[in-house]
Amino acid sequence: MKKIKSALISVYYKDGLDTLIHTLAKQQVTFYSTGGTQAFIEKLGYAVVPVEDLTSYPSILGGRVKTLHPKVFGGILARRENEEDIAQLIQYQIPELDLVVVDLYPFEETVKNQNTLFSGELTSEIIEKIDIGGISLIRAAAKNFNDTVIVSQISQYAELAAFLEENDGATNLEFRKEYAKQAFGVSSHYDTLIHRYFSMQQPYQTFKESYMDGEVLRYGENPHQNGVYYGDINQVFDILNGKQLSYNNLVDIDAAIHLMAEFTEPTFAVLKHTNACGVASRATVVEAWNAAFAADTVSAFGGVLITNATVDITTATAIDKLFFEVLIAPAFDADALQLLTKKKNRILLKQKMFDFPKKQFKSLLNGVIAQDFDKKIEIDADLKTVTKVAPTEAQIQDLLFANKVAKHLKSNTIALVKNKQLLAMGCGQTSRVDALQQAIHKASVFGFDLQGAVMASDAFFPFPDCVEIADKAGITAVIHPGGSIKDQDSIDYCDAHQMAMVMTGIRHFKH
Repeated sequence: MKKIKSALISVYYKDGLDTLIHTLAKQQVTFYSTGGTQAFIEKLGYAVVPVEDLTSYPSILGGRVKTLHPKVFGGILARRENEEDIAQLIQYQIPELDLVVVDLYPFEETVKNQNTLFSGELTSEIIEKIDIGGISLIRAAAKNFNDTVIVSQISQYAELAAFLEENDGATNLEFRKEYAKQAFGVSSHYDTLIHRYFSMQQPYQTFKESYMDGEVLRYGENPHQNGVYYGDINQVFDILNGKQLSYNNLVDIDAAIHLMAEFTEPTFAVLKHTNACGVASRATVVEAWNAAFAADTVSAFGGVLITNATVDITTATAIDKLFFEVLIAPAFDADALQLLTKKKNRILLKQKMFDFPKKQFKSLLNGVIAQDFDKKIEIDADLKTVTKVAPTEAQIQDLLFANKVAKHLKSNTIALVKNKQLLAMGCGQTSRVDALQQAIHKASVFGFDLQGAVMASDAFFPFPDCVEIADKAGITAVIHPGGSIKDQDSIDYCDAHQMAMVMTGIRHFKH
């Protein structure tokens, strides 16, 4: 055990510090301090040695330099068992510092209060909240944990006081090492916050100062809105034909390639306003196209088409009958390309192999939110059968297919599937019942029989009404995340009507 005889205390927030000071004073600890902390300790009635008296230098540069001095860091870093270190302390009249209590300038809080994270502005107040002395004291004391206790956060004040009360003002190596570990965590987190702030600033500063560095689009979502694309489209596609990509084209294309990344067998999809209105997997690409197109022959007009298979002349001939904005494929046969390029404005994109970004961003309010992309793809092992009737193997494949489609539709959403073909979907509705009724109506409009179809929902069913409506429409199996307090009501309905239900435990909201 090592008894604490001296303490350097310099903190920004004084909350709870008085308890620790009183405890240290009972142990006759010598206090060293600066500025506001010194005044706080003196107000409690205890003597303090000003750091200025120790260093023989005043606080300079507007407070930027107070503790950065060999007489401070020597007292912290000196190895008590090292005779040469102790001799140098005596030679230069440096006191041993057994305890360092420091918190850091509130950088994160200042950034939040300033509301400048995405403005490109580095204010002087933010810069001044980048702690130099404090972070150095923390690292020095943590490094010398064999001899020095480092208190780096307010939550440790009471804990240390209690430990000292129980141990006659002394600490053991295990205690000091644990506090050192926590201190390095504080230091790491603090530096990471600063690094992230500067990293987030740079792209927005660049946008602000160099707006024309991006590719200026014809307009944004609507003609009265300006639009710019910051990125290199040529890393993702070879542009084989067509007019300049628009803002809306890019948004739809992004949605299309993320949807198609879910499928491995020959698949075709048709998207409109980022939502898939037709998706199908088949043995050949032309069969996949025919099945996908059949799901909604109206919405396909002017849509974005995508496949994960080579477009051959047979498929190209079938597609050529439709007016569409964009066609994306990994390859095109020469004769297919010759046919499709006869219409000069038709955009044809040959997709390259590339790494999807790990994060997605959205601007809102006065900032930006970011999240990981939803890359979870459910497989057979993720399905938990919760009904008496288990789905057949064919139903499982349809359920997984439907779940993939639902994941890429705007919430609230329902996807109805049979034989790996999207029969109909309802999306962007304020209730799941509305989404289901929309899907059933669409299936009827395009002549699909829902007998034996399966249903996927992006989130749980709060009531059994959806499974009841689905049952009456002929749907025999359901997939959803589960998690409602009334899950059992839906399960009970399915059991009473010989329906199969599986739960995944994974929600796929898409706003």
